[in-house]
Amino acid sequence: MHGFTQGCLPLRRWDELNAFFQKSGAKIVFGLNALNGRVPLPDKSMGGPWDYTNAAALIRYSVNKGYRIHGWELGNELSGTGVGTRVGAEQYATDVIALKKLVDDIYRSNQTKPLVLAPGGFFDQAWFSQLIAKTKPNLLNVITHHIYNLGPGKDTHLIDKIFNPSILDGMKGTFSSLQGMLKSAGTSTVAWVGEAGGAYNSGRHLVTDAFVFSFWFLDQLGMSAKYDTKSYCRQSLIGGNYGLLNTTTFQPNPDYYSALLWHRLMGTKVLATTFNGTNKIRAYAHCARDSPGITLLLINLSGNTTTQVSVTVTTQGQGAVAAHKHGARKHVGGRKFGHVHGPRFTGVDEAAAGAVRDEYHLTPKDGNLRSQVMLLNGKALATDAAGNIPALEAVKVDAAQPIAVAPYSIVFARISHFNAPACS
Repeated sequence: MHGFTQGCLPLRRWDELNAFFQKSGAKIVFGLNALNGRVPLPDKSMGGPWDYTNAAALIRYSVNKGYRIHGWELGNELSGTGVGTRVGAEQYATDVIALKKLVDDIYRSNQTKPLVLAPGGFFDQAWFSQLIAKTKPNLLNVITHHIYNLGPGKDTHLIDKIFNPSILDGMKGTFSSLQGMLKSAGTSTVAWVGEAGGAYNSGRHLVTDAFVFSFWFLDQLGMSAKYDTKSYCRQSLIGGNYGLLNTTTFQPNPDYYSALLWHRLMGTKVLATTFNGTNKIRAYAHCARDSPGITLLLINLSGNTTTQVSVTVTTQGQGAVAAHKHGARKHVGGRKFGHVHGPRFTGVDEAAAGAVRDEYHLTPKDGNLRSQVMLLNGKALATDAAGNIPALEAVKVDAAQPIAVAPYSIVFARISHFNAPACS
């Protein structure tokens, strides 16, 4: 398939990789070949049970070497209609159960066991529903799906798609459907985005590896978290035109810094967020990470309008109100905060005299959306001569002033004095 007829991961190379994993502190999920032992069927799918002999040998070797593997994932893009070929959901569920038993057996003497993940493919409602039903309540730890919703990397209209709210919103159906299926099934399985590069076939140079792609990437992180996605795996760390690192210099591309700011500022409690007004502003809110209050993520898809955003308290006590101005026009809209699994609550903005908030404004160098240099509050982000990541420093802003979101910019705003009960 795809020109590959034989492949081998030598154990020597596996040892080298694990040495790197240990030094980096990364959590590793390894994808296992789910086609081993199957036979082609007339409908171009693959049938028969999975032959896990080779997988079992690798897992046992890893345990004997003391390698810490966070999870073992079965297969790659074989769900639904598949990519190149496919496997039926009922057979796949049987194979997932076999992997679960294999992991339980090999790790029976270990205090902790790796996660079992599947199918690592594109979302198909009927197929995923059947897999969930056959593996509930606890035979599959994580159900994974892939996202390349912008189409092929060769598309010359990729940037137009990134700034199109309708295209960005197109993923809501997938996230919502999967969340609903898991909830109604009564399963312990959780959802991950197992691979997402936005534009398939390696992306597009100076788009998926440039500043402009952070509009798509951060919107994806916000949207997926809103629908209870537990982890989001970006394609890729390095490789193709969508890597987080430059393939030649190993300098971080803009999305690396976007991901790092998200990790440092956005906590794991997601607040239900609405923004009434222009659809060019994408707004997400979480409890702040490692600090009181909340963190807002504001993404301005407009190239000619600065939006002034103020967060206040509704008189009815139903949440917070965002008042925002576009030039000479004034619009008042509501933004309500609440835990995604609970009712709405009252937010209290205690902006006493002298209170400040932290703001992180992201823009491209020289205003060029295709730039591979990101500016944080006007300063270029780059590693030093020793390869150290630069300090990601906020600007302090009077909390009584609105948040100014410039055209084609992204803002994280940490409001420590905002009292959200869900964040207590």
